[in-house]
Amino acid sequence: MPPLRVALFTEIYRPAMNGVVASVETLAAALESRGHHIFCVAPKMHGEDGEERSVLRIPSLPLPLPVGTPYRLTLPVMSRRNVKGLIADLDVIHVHSPFVTGWMGARYARRFGIPLIYTYHTQLEAYAHYVPFEPNATRYAASQLTRTFANLADAVIAPTPAMSRRLRELGVRSRIETLPSGIDVGLFGSGHRSNDLRERLGARDGDTLLLYVGRLAREKNVELLVRAMAAARGERLRLAIVGEGPHRADLVALAIELGVADVTRFAGAVPRTELPDVYASADAFVMPSTTETQGLVQAEAMAAGLSVIAAEAPQNRDVVGEIGELVEPKPDAFAEAFARVRTPRDSAAADAARERAESFSLDRHVDGVIALYESLARPARSA
Repeated sequence: MPPLRVALFTEIYRPAMNGVVASVETLAAALESRGHHIFCVAPKMHGEDGEERSVLRIPSLPLPLPVGTPYRLTLPVMSRRNVKGLIADLDVIHVHSPFVTGWMGARYARRFGIPLIYTYHTQLEAYAHYVPFEPNATRYAASQLTRTFANLADAVIAPTPAMSRRLRELGVRSRIETLPSGIDVGLFGSGHRSNDLRERLGARDGDTLLLYVGRLAREKNVELLVRAMAAARGERLRLAIVGEGPHRADLVALAIELGVADVTRFAGAVPRTELPDVYASADAFVMPSTTETQGLVQAEAMAAGLSVIAAEAPQNRDVVGEIGELVEPKPDAFAEAFARVRTPRDSAAADAARERAESFSLDRHVDGVIALYESLARPARSA
């Protein structure tokens, strides 16, 4: 089959960084490396330089709500030249949001008879607290939006079996492909343990360093980790929290209130290229969230050979399998699991974690995506 022409529509992109950005950016680069013609349709973002290759920026405005995220209010405006010269000739439109850019992609797919694929990245109902309306009504509206939008797609990509089941429960009738998002296993397995880095993360020789990587937002449930540190009994236990977000000040205040500020290090955001060394310098990874569709940081941690302690949730179990320890999302349960972390790491357990991470390799993900594209591509292109 000849190279495919694909547009990835996303509601957020560089220079912002979160799981969706990482997923879209990684997929675009991997598809290009296979010889396909890829460009991203994304809103203009604060701080982007306008010199990007293969990115079509569309107008955006600051969100009218104080949500504390880098997302923008995207304006569905595209020049006629770009519509006719780029969009009309596509083989596949792949959308990564059920919001403005997603509906743009769906509209163009219908207009030009192009197959539409939607990747389900986010359980929208878990983000109801960002909207100043009655929470139950907001969660219901979010679920309805997911169902309606997913049913417009020719195929929906769900990253875990748990999320495939969730989509069916919501009433999605479209074809669903369970396809874990991919990571660069080699990159995250290439980190080096560093005593200097451990010290910057708050741990010295003999300490057990627990690591969290992700946004500091209410739906991520990082508060659970701070409370678990307060409930823990280990004198040499340390927690490093890597990431930024609107909930940081509240978490810092909670750590001070509970008397664990001296054993909890808020390390801020770390460049993605430095994350392998961060993972390699920790003794275990901790995942308090139950709202992810996948929680790919767990796979990154396993690629570094780390054990994972995660909140009991079907999607977390889908990622870590029997390698991780899933516990009730309560402070005492996490504190008890912290006490079971072995330092130094057991080599057999580290090898098993790395083997598990291979199921999330980028090559496997891209193979699956391309197979899905080819199964839907317009007949004229496959002739």
